[in-house]
Amino acid sequence: MSKQESQVPVHAAEIVREYGPFSGASKIAGVTHDGQRVWAATGAALMAFDPASGEPTRSIDCACDAGTAFDGTYLYQIAESRIDKIDPGSGKVLATIPAPGHGGDSGLTWAEGSLWVGQYRDRKIHQINPETGAVIRSIESNRFVTGVTWVDGELWHGVWEGDESEIRRIDPASGVVLERLGMPPGAGVSGLESDGADLFYAGGGESGKVRAVRRPRS
Repeated sequence: MSKQESQVPVHAAEIVREYGPFSGASKIAGVTHDGQRVWAATGAALMAFDPASGEPTRSIDCACDAGTAFDGTYLYQIAESRIDKIDPGSGKVLATIPAPGHGGDSGLTWAEGSLWVGQYRDRKIHQINPETGAVIRSIESNRFVTGVTWVDGELWHGVWEGDESEIRRIDPASGVVLERLGMPPGAGVSGLESDGADLFYAGGGESGKVRAVRRPRS
């Protein structure tokens, strides 16, 4: 842990609600939010559920073993060493680009006309061109990066090492840690997405759960 990081206090994450485990879903990888529904990558299918009731509403059969994103119209899904662009209505894959980590990719989100891709063991977040997959810039982290999300100009990412997991806000220019939310022991963060307001949705990996976490306001 860096000296700067150690000076940032860890506040307990406020878990508002837990969803799942869901029938037929043994894990949760990527998570995104389309303005109404939460989408969760379960390995073999993208599952949508109503965050008010917790009930599944849609399922798209596809390879989906890591991050998930939504650009306002289309879903994007990491599958092995590629990122698929998916029509949420038909479930059809419309385009495919290479993932920057060549299979070492974790989180995925959409912001500022770009895709942002977490690199787990490389401890990086890449901004990439959604049409070509070309890396535009990279942000260094000092911890394993899982889910990634932007909200109100703030960049947040999940950390999961051993039994310890956090949701962190970092400076998008320098990677400096600005805020740390500590998850309870055993409550890992795989995917991460904001609802654009007061909540984060955090995938819980092999637990098969999605947790709604209160976003702190300064």
